[in-house]
Amino acid sequence: MTGSDVSLSFRLVYVPGVMPGKWVRVWNERLPGVPLALAQAPAARAAGLLLAGDADAGLVRLPVDRTVLSAIPLYTEQTVVVVPRDHIVTAVDEVSPEDLADEILLHPLDDVLTWENPPGRPALERPATTADAVELVAAGIGVLVVPLSLARLHHRKDLTHRPLKDAPESSVALVWPEDATSGLVEEFIGIVRGRTVNSTRGRTRPQPSAAQGKSKEKPGRAEKGGAGAGAGTRRRQAPGGPAARGQRKGTGGTPKNPRRGKPRRGS
Repeated sequence: MTGSDVSLSFRLVYVPGVMPGKWVRVWNERLPGVPLALAQAPAARAAGLLLAGDADAGLVRLPVDRTVLSAIPLYTEQTVVVVPRDHIVTAVDEVSPEDLADEILLHPLDDVLTWENPPGRPALERPATTADAVELVAAGIGVLVVPLSLARLHHRKDLTHRPLKDAPESSVALVWPEDATSGLVEEFIGIVRGRTVNSTRGRTRPQPSAAQGKSKEKPGRAEKGGAGAGAGTRRRQAPGGPAARGQRKGTGGTPKNPRRGKPRRGS
């Protein structure tokens, strides 16, 4: 990482429904000296902020222009239909497009799903935002199809949702300008991909010095005694050499004394 990277903050833009908190926490733990600035932007504007240089990377919804933006797909969301709690479709665990044939399908201007043949009947006007569409669903005017994260983001007690099969899906990716892959971008890529702090990918691991490169072997027996091989394990010989074997213990190596006493007087 260069000194210029360290002196700057890292600017991350994210779209509604994306929860970057877990990655931000890891960033703050690993790079406490580099502030991470978060900014939320509508899905349609996020890529433009990156290309304009107003953000270093973004958690955005695909597709993006891959000729100028690099992207790492992260996950694909489940698509759900948002309905009032007393709606008939709440009786099933999963809804099909045919189940919505008689419903007014709200299509907000910030919709992130691309429909070729949307189910149901179109509303007279398109709501400006997903939040506006949720209000209309609560008023009983229609139903709304969104990615699961947006249904949770705009949760209301009087509304619920059910999975919608055979519907378009929305994928979220980490995106950054292709010609601006900085060291900090690489750091965030590693965090998002789950690399550990000790990962060597993208970094240069210092080589061990000559002293560190030597194997740390346990000293041999010859080294322990400091007096040649086998010095620490050889059985000690009895003092005085082989001739001293059989001596009385505790005599300090003195040979067994002959029996002492007064000499017998001759008769």
